[in-house]
Order: sequence, then C-alpha cells, then structure tokens
Amino acid sequence: MGDSQLEILSPIATATSARDFNGSSGINNMNGNINNCSTKGGKKKGGGARLWMTLDGNGRSEVVEWDKSAIMKRVSIPARDLRILGPVFSQSSNILARGKAMVVNLEFIKAIVTAEEVLLLDPLCQEVLPFVDQLRQQFPLKSPYRIQECGDDKNIPLTTVGEWLPVPEAAEGLQCELPFEFQVLEIALEVVCTYLDSSVADLQKEAYPVLDELARNVSTKNLERVRSLKSNLTRLLARIQKVRDELEHLLDDNEDMAQLYLTRKHFQNQQLESTAAVVGSCSLTMTLSLPRLGENLHSTATLVTSAHSDDNDVEDLEMLLEAYFMQLEGTRNKILSCDMGFTTGNIASRIIPS
Repeated sequence: MGDSQLEILSPIATATSARDFNGSSGINNMNGNINNCSTKGGKKKGGGARLWMTLDGNGRSEVVEWDKSAIMKRVSIPARDLRILGPVFSQSSNILARGKAMVVNLEFIKAIVTAEEVLLLDPLCQEVLPFVDQLRQQFPLKSPYRIQECGDDKNIPLTTVGEWLPVPEAAEGLQCELPFEFQVLEIALEVVCTYLDSSVADLQKEAYPVLDELARNVSTKNLERVRSLKSNLTRLLARIQKVRDELEHLLDDNEDMAQLYLTRKHFQNQQLESTAAVVGSCSLTMTLSLPRLGENLHSTATLVTSAHSDDNDVEDLEMLLEAYFMQLEGTRNKILSCDMGFTTGNIASRIIPS
C-alpha cells in the first residue's frame, strides 16, 4: 500500500475507535462508541499492508494494518493462499482448509478463520459491513466481570475453544452449537446468499418493465436496454454459479469437509500432545509397575482413538452447506427464468437491422 493510500486509511483506521461494532444498534449506527474493538492503525507500515479486523469467540476484536508476513506468521498459511484473497482472484469463490485455518473467499468476504478467531480483510468496506454486524451479534463481547462471576458458579462450565457458556434461562433443552469456524462460515454464506438474492430481485424489478415495453414497441432504444440488462444478468449468473459450484465441490468430498473441522483438529492436537507427555513421563518414571504402565498406556490410546473416531463425521457441516446450496439453486432458477425473457428479446432484436 502506497503512502498516499496510507494517509487516507490511517485516519479511518484510527477513527474506528469511535465506531460501534457491537451490532446492538445495527449497521446504520456505526458511528457510536466502540468499547470492544481496539485499533492499531496509526503506525504506517511498508507497502502491502492492508486493513484487517480480528474477532474471537468472546467478542474481543481489533482493527489493524498488517502486511502478508504478519498474517502468515499469525495463522501459519503460505503466501500462495493469501493471493486467493487478493484482487487477482476477486471474482472467484473458494472455501479452503489449510492446516489450522480456513481460507474463505466469497464475493466481497475475504477472511481467514481459525478455531479461535476470524481475520477479516477490509472490514470498513460498505459491502462487508453487514458481515461485521452479523459477527458482532453472534459473538457479543463477554464482560470479564461476567465471566468471573460465571466461573464462581460450579454449575456453569468455563469456556474452551469452540464452546460457549450456556445462558441460564436457556439451559433446559440446550443444543450443541456449531464450532466457532462453522458459525463464522454460516454467517458469511448467509450474507453472501442474501446479497445475491437481493441483486437478482433488483435485476428482475428493472428487467420486466423493459421486456414489457419491448413487447409493445420493438425499437432500437428498447433493444439496447434489453441487451444491457442481459449482460448484467449473465455476469450475475456467473457469480452465483461460482459460489454454488464451490459448495457443490465441498459436498461431493467428505475428506475436504472433514479438513474444515478446525476445532476438532485443535482438540486432537491437544490430545496427541497430552499422549506424548504421558508416554514420556511413563518412560522416565521407572518406579511404575509394568501392569500400571500398561494400564496408563491403554487408557491413553483409548482416549486418542475416540478423539479420531469421528474424523469422518461431517453431518453438521454437510447440513449447513446443503441448506445454502439449495438457497443458491433457488436464486439461480430465478435468474434463469428471467433469462428466458431476455432470450425472447434477443430473438426480437433480429427483426430490426443493426
């Protein structure tokens, strides 16, 4: 990022300390006071630094300027995966599992999700604000005093990665929530699908009167309007198709879906580390009897096996993706029905010489 751009971005980034990302007052009240989002945008960085917002499951967030090396170090992904979020791939759609992270490139949403936090590129862009607002509502800031009070209550478990403190009023019939990474993915898909559906509705609202006018009066002017709308429709259909195809690709591959379970992998890594520690401790502690040693190793192996037993269980993610795949199918069908009207208009255009 050049110096001239930083001169524009830095005041904006600093001003985010006065912006409300709580979601309590919605997108239209982004000028409120921000109490849970710190900003580190005052210091200029070298070229390539871009504006990012981080948010964790407890609602803590900050808006910062990071270059590629800082991002790569934070989430442990290679540079080639960051290029997916760049302008060259702005028209592509990708949901990729990369070790401990998920790279999400859906329309205007460019994000990197881990089991503990989401890193969102260009959070102040107008199109991205609905996503920020939804994240704020889904992950409200948890007061440290409230967490401490909850910790004093032995009936309420403390939070861990991918888990939440249950609300006392809703304790009965409490259902297991999706892990953090899938909650973020669900919000991203909801925002993108809503945006695309709204774009189709706007196009239909504009197209049908033009087609009606063409039916009454086949003129060069009306035909040009139809051709212009047809071009817009084709581009919009291609965008919908790309998101739909990406979901279809994931639904067709259980292994790819399993790799997106970041919280599960995080837990398994912790179990493996614990196993290694137990084995190492047992090998160094010569005072343990052989039966006791065998019992410890057996129980540890059983724990690890159970942690890996559900590796191929992707039902939660499959249901999530299937729901939005069907929604995109409906949006796609709307635009295809509209395309039939434009096809009729193109046939009529042959009546009038160019």
